[in-house]
Amino acid sequence: MLIKTLLNRIHPVKGFVYEKDQLVKDRTQPNGCRLDMQVRPRRGSRGICCGCGRRGATYDHLGQRRFIFVPLWGIAVVLVYTMRRIDCKRCGVKVEQVPWANPASKSATTIAMELFLARWARLLSWKQVAQVFRVSWQRVYRSVESVVSYGLAHRELSGITAIGVDEIAYAKGHRYATLVYQIDSGGSRRLLYVGEGRTVKTLLRFFRMLQKAKIDFVQSIHFVCSDMWKPYLKVIAKKLPQALHILDRYHLVANLNKALDRVRAEEARQLKAEGWSILTRSRWLLLRRRKKLPHKQRYRLREILQWNLRTVRAYMLKEQLQALWEYRSPTYAGRLLDAWCRSAMRSRLEPMKKVARSLRQHRELILNWFRAKRQYNSGIVEAMNANVKLRFRKAYGFRTFEAIEVALYHQFGCLPEPESTHKFW
Repeated sequence: MLIKTLLNRIHPVKGFVYEKDQLVKDRTQPNGCRLDMQVRPRRGSRGICCGCGRRGATYDHLGQRRFIFVPLWGIAVVLVYTMRRIDCKRCGVKVEQVPWANPASKSATTIAMELFLARWARLLSWKQVAQVFRVSWQRVYRSVESVVSYGLAHRELSGITAIGVDEIAYAKGHRYATLVYQIDSGGSRRLLYVGEGRTVKTLLRFFRMLQKAKIDFVQSIHFVCSDMWKPYLKVIAKKLPQALHILDRYHLVANLNKALDRVRAEEARQLKAEGWSILTRSRWLLLRRRKKLPHKQRYRLREILQWNLRTVRAYMLKEQLQALWEYRSPTYAGRLLDAWCRSAMRSRLEPMKKVARSLRQHRELILNWFRAKRQYNSGIVEAMNANVKLRFRKAYGFRTFEAIEVALYHQFGCLPEPESTHKFW
């Protein structure tokens, strides 16, 4: 089978013909050669203006351009084409638009190669993709960016009923990014928005994006999951007043464990100074659920609980609040929450009292988890954040926020891809 016959089968180009191929020596390639495939316009076909997309007569010809194509059998393939300039009645004399390349990016990479690199970039780090396919890191980045730009322009944003909002640290120096996910109960979970910072303006840009897409988010979004970060609470209350704003057990238990750990650390230092080792190496005994402890650790925990310590009082308060998550009725859950807060305020443990004040302040948002039938929670958001952090570690970090934005949309946005005549796996 001829190579041009193979290309016509897997990558047909309307209005153009694969003419001839030539194996050329190239020292930059690992096997010392590359395949140049000559492309010419089909007889009688007129070029397309890159400005308005209309066909026009040929004005003159430019020099040859080379477009990087998907390698065949480990051999680099380049499409060689003499570009035409089109005499367009609307735009004047313009360079023609070729169907195998993206006219917006003016890149020397074909759309097929961009898709090829972008699909591998989901599995490997961009540096590894560049090394394997003998291209630059910048070319991989531009390919992913081109695919993401197409996906963002053609994605469907209607039908969103539940969202999760959270922030993630992406660099040293308290540099954060705001992430908004779709967490619908039907299983549709994807990244909707990436914004630099975690301010009010950052989250407001997400709702402006929905407005530009002509999405009636006030009527469609019924559930919102977030943490207790004040800018998020403020924006959600303003933009989605009708939605159930849920603060679920994940963040509450995390804050409670931090308070218990502060009490334990402070008391452990005091006891150690007095010559006691009761709380030595007891951190995870107190923070983990008792059911998950092995037998030896449970015995050690029982020994600690026999002492009259502030840490033991804090531990008992933590265990008492666990019963809250077994309720189904928001009324009864609210009664238990109020009783727990009264006990914590009388405990004379400042970290636990701080948690109680926070629970009282956000009481209705906590009970919204029960009103939503315990269907939505920020655990889904935290699980997706874990995948985001894994992406950062795989890339050994990104230097710019623009690269982070492109990488996250590409990996977790479930974006549509440009049409391709052939998938290479």
